[in-house]
Amino acid sequence: MKILMVCLGNICRSPLADGLLRHKVNREGIRATVDSAGTANYHVGGPPDERMTETAMRNGIDISNLRARQFKVTDYDEFDLIYVMDKSNYHNVTRLARNEEDVQKVKLILDELGHSNSIQEVPDPYYGGQAGFNHVFDLLNRATDVIIENIQHDR
Repeated sequence: MKILMVCLGNICRSPLADGLLRHKVNREGIRATVDSAGTANYHVGGPPDERMTETAMRNGIDISNLRARQFKVTDYDEFDLIYVMDKSNYHNVTRLARNEEDVQKVKLILDELGHSNSIQEVPDPYYGGQAGFNHVFDLLNRATDVIIENIQHDR
């Protein structure tokens, strides 16, 4: 199983989702590859936002070694599932799809939480305060728990 997490700049939401899922895959002994990318090239080669790195570290997740990269069409060949953080990311990623098979790989990550979740998109915490980063951590922690459950169920 190969899973890609995607947000706009690949410095806040997707590196956190990447780090959370990597941590849980390793903890559960699941053979999976996890990566992250951004739809924009603003931060290519740079580390995650230090506020998100600190939020992750406070919760036992180290994302400091991740580096931003831009989503590319060949990611459709490399990954089985592509989780995007919001509808804008969804449109940016699916616009690069070559066929319906590519489109079928792309999902909004919070859709994993089901209909009981009233929030459809992971908000971008970049321009906000610490509460926003904590909220994003909570949302992505819950969503990645469901992804792990689904992988284990499908094994």
